Amino acid sequence: MTIRSIEIDGHAGTITIARTDAGALVTAGNQVAFEMRRDEPRDARWARACHAAELVYGRDRKGRCAATNSMIHEVWTELDRVAGC
Repeated sequence: MTIRSIEIDGHAGTITIARTDAGALVTAGNQVAFEMRRDEPRDARWARACHAAELVYGRDRKGRCAATNSMIHEVWTELDRVAGC
């Protein structure tokens, strides 16, 4: 079973993670946030998950992602599930 897309109601509106031929496409509303390839190294996928977590949870007063590491891991897991990593 493959997951084709996931929608998350986040700080920046509706965040959609959709499967593509190369991996996953993340959109916030009608704007493309980024595309994650399934062959990217682990560190690059973590950075993409941090960016997606910023869209979902927003930023704190210092401009950092307002998500804990476990929250970022949850977003990362969903990105990998959709991308097929």
